[in-house]
Amino acid sequence: MADRILQYIVVLIASSAVIFILVRMNPADPVAVILGGRQTNPQTVANIRREFNLDKSYFEQYRAWIGGILRGDFGVSFRYRRPVTALVKDRVPVTAGIVIMSAVISVLVAIPTGIFAALKRNTWIDTGISLIQLLLVACPPFLTSILMIWAITAVAPTFPFVGSYDTFWQFLRRIFLPSLALSFSMIALTSRVTRSCMMDQLQANYRTVAVSKGLPPSAVIFRHCLKNAIIPVITVLGSQSGILIVGSVLVEKVFSLAGLGSVLIDAIKASDYPIVQGVTMLLVFVFMTISAILDIAYCVIDPRIRLT
Repeated sequence: MADRILQYIVVLIASSAVIFILVRMNPADPVAVILGGRQTNPQTVANIRREFNLDKSYFEQYRAWIGGILRGDFGVSFRYRRPVTALVKDRVPVTAGIVIMSAVISVLVAIPTGIFAALKRNTWIDTGISLIQLLLVACPPFLTSILMIWAITAVAPTFPFVGSYDTFWQFLRRIFLPSLALSFSMIALTSRVTRSCMMDQLQANYRTVAVSKGLPPSAVIFRHCLKNAIIPVITVLGSQSGILIVGSVLVEKVFSLAGLGSVLIDAIKASDYPIVQGVTMLLVFVFMTISAILDIAYCVIDPRIRLT
């Protein structure tokens, strides 16, 4: 456990360094971004550089940034002149809602579909599910989002996929379509892996023994086969969680949602270093946290993993 925690710390430090370096490869002058193209005198420029630590070396800027992160301070936005923490706090609920709803939809659809396809293997049902999976994987989330908007506009123009929301129920309705569009590729891959793993387990010797003992089919499938097949599925879900987080950036933009995606894209366009650094680092941290949670889930589902 201590080694795993050390690995996470090393990855976070390395990621922060890479993010810091890549952001500063942008040729745009941060002072010009802060001034918004306005003309000013050299003293004002010097004061701005001093205020945002731009007059210091890159190493000192990096050290100050990391020190601020440890205190919960991600800096101040060049463009909005507001703390990055406040901007992120306002937009996290939208992104988190989309990612969580997408994951829930994926699990509820993909795992039963994969089990059903395994039970109906080499039939026309299995072939049809495979074709649908191929179609879902081939369409990126932003293209799926555009097609969904076109279809909903033509079929159900009153459906609330744009506009504001006041209640939690309205919020869920507002993010349903973006979440559904984001979940399609995850559904396809997860159901495919579930099918493959379940087919292996359905052909295992212990399943024959369980059937011969008179256990009901549901107990054999869910209590024995699915339990042994679920570890690879969880691994895929964990890897796909990163894709969900990144994909939400594009989906939010298409559906005009005020989440982390929109603020990140706008910050990249405006060369707003603090926002780009803060949001990207937050996404890395969330992905690492999900990986840690999945490691714990492995041990809970299969205690033998603790011995490895």
